[in-house]
Amino acid sequence: MSFVPRPVADLPWQIIAITVTIAAFGVIVLYSAAGGSISPWAGIHALRFGVFLVMALVIRMFSENFVKLGTFPAYALFAVLLLLVELAGAVKGGSQRWIELGGFRLQPSEFMKPLVVLAIARFYEMIPIGQARSWSAIWPPLVLIGVPWFLVMTQPDLGTSIAVMTGGVTVMFLAGVPLRLFIGAGIAGAAFVPFAFFFLLKEYQQNRVLIFLDPESDPLGTGYHISQSKIAIGSGGIGGKGYLQGSQSHLDYLPEGHTDFVFATMAEEWGLIGGLFVIGLFALLLRWATMVSLNAPSRFGKLAGGGLTMVIFFYIAINLLMVMGLAPVVGIPLPFLSYGGSSMMTIMICIGLLMGIERNTRESGSSAGRVIS
Repeated sequence: MSFVPRPVADLPWQIIAITVTIAAFGVIVLYSAAGGSISPWAGIHALRFGVFLVMALVIRMFSENFVKLGTFPAYALFAVLLLLVELAGAVKGGSQRWIELGGFRLQPSEFMKPLVVLAIARFYEMIPIGQARSWSAIWPPLVLIGVPWFLVMTQPDLGTSIAVMTGGVTVMFLAGVPLRLFIGAGIAGAAFVPFAFFFLLKEYQQNRVLIFLDPESDPLGTGYHISQSKIAIGSGGIGGKGYLQGSQSHLDYLPEGHTDFVFATMAEEWGLIGGLFVIGLFALLLRWATMVSLNAPSRFGKLAGGGLTMVIFFYIAINLLMVMGLAPVVGIPLPFLSYGGSSMMTIMICIGLLMGIERNTRESGSSAGRVIS
């Protein structure tokens, strides 16, 4: 409409509406999880989302050339910061994942999730397409994945290390690396699992895997989280117990009901209908991200868009599988519903970059139209 300023009309209102709806529902759920109070979670959750939405819209304005120019320097910077975490990082809850910068706590591993995707996409964009199947085009991305993966694993942070690897491997697959190498890597990885289980995983991580395989072996100990989560989801039924009426979360039976297990908190009060509503919104988000990747005019845009979409999908899928007892508990929050700034920042960086790819696609189309005319 003519009375709407062009910069406002050109904003990606489709994805803004989807993310705002999910985040607003998250505020409603966190308000209930706190017993009907805006503090300590709902208010901060809304404020963080507003700040990170503005950040995503700023990232959207970055040109593709600017993103490509800054990718490798940013990757190197945060790789150094990851090393500093190992040397002098802050310890919280038995994990060493943060750097203290005055009154601000930085978690470099969160930035590595999109940066690994961008770095590998940039690498494959710089070489001929036919060369992607050669060894010289395979080992550099493996190093780009392996360095942050190893540093994050030693923190220890199993969930983030898997997310870093998933995004990077997705870009390699989309770039044309032969399928037989992925199959071979999968077989080798399966053979490596026993060694990793006994020598790389911490005791609490081993217990999470064992509980996943046999959830009823320790329902009041290691398996307490997942047992209570399934009770909360199942007790919600079709329509839920009603808003502010959830017993598992309000009576503190459900641990981490405002973070990792927020879906269980929601499902108890909103039931299957609420669960399908949330999953439907996530499906729309992923559909948009997939179309952005497919429609990107440049190789970098297609590869980066596919990898960023996989990072978002990883968060959603692993959390939902986790709270339903279909995957081990790895501490992956649910985007826009779970309370927490680090994960929301990562997702909004991914969405901001995807919005930038979409803007570049639209501008490329407009330029092509002007040339033809």
